[in-house]
Amino acid sequence: MRTTTTVTAPEPGLGTAPRSTPRRALDWRLRFGALSLIWGFSFLLIKVGTHGYAPFQVTLGRLVFGTAVLAAAMAVKRERIPRGVRTWVHLTVAAFLLNALPFSLFAYAELTIPSTLAGICNATSPLWGMALSLVALSEDRPTRVRVAGLGLGFLGVLTVLGAWQGFHGLDARGTAMALLASLSYPIGWIYVRRTLADTGFSALSMTGAQLFLATVQLAVVTPLFTSFPSRFAVLPLLAIVALGTLGTGLALLIQYGLVTEVGPTTAQMVTYFIPVIATGAGVAVLGESLRWSTPVGAVVVLAGAALTQVRGVRSGSGGVGVRRRVRVRGGWSHSSPRP
Repeated sequence: MRTTTTVTAPEPGLGTAPRSTPRRALDWRLRFGALSLIWGFSFLLIKVGTHGYAPFQVTLGRLVFGTAVLAAAMAVKRERIPRGVRTWVHLTVAAFLLNALPFSLFAYAELTIPSTLAGICNATSPLWGMALSLVALSEDRPTRVRVAGLGLGFLGVLTVLGAWQGFHGLDARGTAMALLASLSYPIGWIYVRRTLADTGFSALSMTGAQLFLATVQLAVVTPLFTSFPSRFAVLPLLAIVALGTLGTGLALLIQYGLVTEVGPTTAQMVTYFIPVIATGAGVAVLGESLRWSTPVGAVVVLAGAALTQVRGVRSGSGGVGVRRRVRVRGGWSHSSPRP
């Protein structure tokens, strides 16, 4: 899940002093690695969860446990709950676009496609985000580098899908669901930027409220499309618990800490490790097959996604700076939401 945010940070290498000691730097590297592993293995956990439960049930369980983790964190930090009817209405829409819809789509997609492919489809989100921001956000002007990155990224998608073979052996429905889930994220964060900027509430409280609303949405929908499980498969249930507590709740808390400590530019690099770990986990643990076009296409996708995030340097008072932008999966940063 994702929401994007805008954070202003100085350009590295311009005489700025490091903000952390070597000991803390080691700590953030460990947390960065843990976050990469958690989100990379999330697609494997979704796959295992669907072996025993319906996709909507997997998503509902994920949201319940994720919300519980954030609620506990809010209680410990004594965070106040967001207020105002307008805020809650917009949060309801954000919860649908950034949590309920993409989580459910990925769960349904993995009924018929490998977790490796789902993880790579997830990496296309920055590409969709750039394409949409050029239309929806007037301040996001295209550059040659970013347009080239967009084209390169979608060329990578075609490589992953084996377009030259007529998409032979590919489940079109499952793949379309995974790509639609990735598209839902940037639509959601564009909506958030337009409606929920500068609310005055903390990142933790906004994300906790957002996940709670997504949980309510799935709690209403799930009984309409699924029946109560006749038995509770242990391994899939454990996968759902891990997906919610680790991949949804704890991961967001780790991400907030990274953004605060090392800045958004470094923290967002986790995005480029996720499909690599998802692919490795799917092949090593689930025994999923891997054609040469999958890793090659994934590298091209990630290269294109990286190019779409290149921003122009702007001058400002007191020196040269750059407007940093970071995506937080399904959460908020300490500043205004943005794509």
